[in-house]
Amino acid sequence: MMWSEKHRPQSISEMIGNEEARNSLVEWFTKWKKGTKPILLVGPPGIGKTTIANLAGKQFGYDSISLNASDVRSKSRISDVLTPVLGNISVLGSPMIFVDEVDGIHGRADFGGAEALIKILKEPTVPIVLAANSDTSTKMKSIKKVVKTIYFRPLPPRLLRLHLENILKKEGAKLSPGSLIKIIDESRGDIRSMINSTQAIVTGFNPPSERTFETLDVEAGVNAFFKANSIDEARSVLYSMGIDPREKINAFYSSVITSNLSKEDSARMLDVLSEADMLYGKIFKTQEWRLLRYLDNILLGLYKKDTPIRYSRYNLSWPLLNRLRWDGKSIKDMATVLAKKLHVSRSSFATFYLPYILFMIKNKKLELDETFDDIIEKEIERLK
Repeated sequence: MMWSEKHRPQSISEMIGNEEARNSLVEWFTKWKKGTKPILLVGPPGIGKTTIANLAGKQFGYDSISLNASDVRSKSRISDVLTPVLGNISVLGSPMIFVDEVDGIHGRADFGGAEALIKILKEPTVPIVLAANSDTSTKMKSIKKVVKTIYFRPLPPRLLRLHLENILKKEGAKLSPGSLIKIIDESRGDIRSMINSTQAIVTGFNPPSERTFETLDVEAGVNAFFKANSIDEARSVLYSMGIDPREKINAFYSSVITSNLSKEDSARMLDVLSEADMLYGKIFKTQEWRLLRYLDNILLGLYKKDTPIRYSRYNLSWPLLNRLRWDGKSIKDMATVLAKKLHVSRSSFATFYLPYILFMIKNKKLELDETFDDIIEKEIERLK
């Protein structure tokens, strides 16, 4: 497991720095009621904006529905994702909307997304938390008029060092004072990047010290990778993406499958991503994190100059996600009951037995308890 995930705070009180900002967010949640202005968290990448938003939502009993800039770039996308949430509060429980990297909606890729989002922000029916690395763009100025802004500042080096030394102590690892200072200085206050860089060095992978790029977030990293003028530049971009390996693989995958590529390029890139995914799966299973040094070398195989790929986050629509959630639970419950009757595992039942049972029910050769009528009817409909 990545140290940045392993040592991620489990409560707001475990977070470091920005006490005033954290207290302001807690106070906002405490006083929230229908119509309360949404909150905007502004601060540099890796400082804990996403973490505190999720922890606060959990602490106050909300189910967080997370989106990012790519989900809110068009008016239709806003409608597909958020309208079901805002219109079915009683069905969905206590939802909270969290929009990350909201400052990324400006530019040519924005097709009315900002305006549609602002309309929702003006009349919030659920808690809405936004996060941005910067609030200086024209679109952000419009958003800021309808939200309350909380600023998160870069953490001082002294506090970062104490935090890093505490993590190293828990991991039973050591670094020289010079290495600590260098990591902290290069992280520029990005806690996630600092921890990931430390783990990389401790586990034997020390990327080149002369980097062309500062630490990049996922969207900037993917875009810079495919815009690179050379393979060496692309390599520098990969090293500068201070994100979880799984998130990195997923980001490239979603960007590739949503881009207009030739069959040959698509096949080649999916092969590369498959290899990267298998390596990460092996690392996760065996906990041989020293193998992580090879991941970027594999992903480098995605590079091809002038490839028309831009970052895109592939998401299923919320109605479909909701259906998968509840139908999946019903299938799981049914598989649990019938697998026990047939003396097989639930996985074996779902894979080998369920299709035949559905076929027999469809042809009126078998009847089951009415408990699962709805889900069975849906599955049979798919067979038609």
